[in-house]
Amino acid sequence: MSFSYHFTHAICRRPGTSATQGLRAVDTGTPDTDLFLQHHADYITALKSTGATVTELAADEAFPDGCFVEDAALCLLELAIIMRPGAPTRLGEAALMKPVLEDLYPNVAEITRGHIEGGDILVTEREILIGSSDRTDAEGVENLREIVTPYGYSIRMVQTPPGVLHFKTDCSLLDAQTILSTRRLADSGCFDGYEVIHVAEGEEACANAIRFNNLVIMPAGFPETRATLTAAEYEVRDVGNSEAAKLDGGMSCLSLRFSPPAA
Repeated sequence: MSFSYHFTHAICRRPGTSATQGLRAVDTGTPDTDLFLQHHADYITALKSTGATVTELAADEAFPDGCFVEDAALCLLELAIIMRPGAPTRLGEAALMKPVLEDLYPNVAEITRGHIEGGDILVTEREILIGSSDRTDAEGVENLREIVTPYGYSIRMVQTPPGVLHFKTDCSLLDAQTILSTRRLADSGCFDGYEVIHVAEGEEACANAIRFNNLVIMPAGFPETRATLTAAEYEVRDVGNSEAAKLDGGMSCLSLRFSPPAA
């Protein structure tokens, strides 16, 4: 079974009322808290529908971006690694995630040098792709390489397009051989050797989807890309993402997806 998209567990954190103060590259409006909570509940329902065990952590009002749990850790088969976010206000989110993962993993490591966020990390069956960005630097990537190399993982660092917050803002894994990507990212050649499905022109915001067991969970409102994925015989589930998107959040940001050794 493919470890990069078949999972037994997920962790999510409920958005708090402080999410209205979350970081954003461009101000496109204040998130509607009630709608955000409804979308988040729909997202968890989609994850659970695959048979996965989903842990929903309570909101922590001290961290407006705390619902975007993917940036705080990387979960692999053998171990979990606590990240070191590049945004100073988010460092505490990683510390909060450590005891949660220690209850699930016998081995939890930590990034102690540089900066790296989970939103810049795409794990495939053959390698770990990491996009350098304003939130992830070379020192953080090298620290991660030191941690995962003994377990047989290969890391390849690539360049996130200018003006794009995270590497996975523009891409997501669909299966062992296939990646969904914007053209601006795929044209860099970073996915040579993979099959690439391009999002439709004008629908770049849906490149951040997730393959979770049998489902491709994507943000609602992108009909052309959805039709392309359906035609390629993926089982697609739409989830509203309008409020998370106001905080630069997407489908992958909202969960940690994994199969812990004890599972």
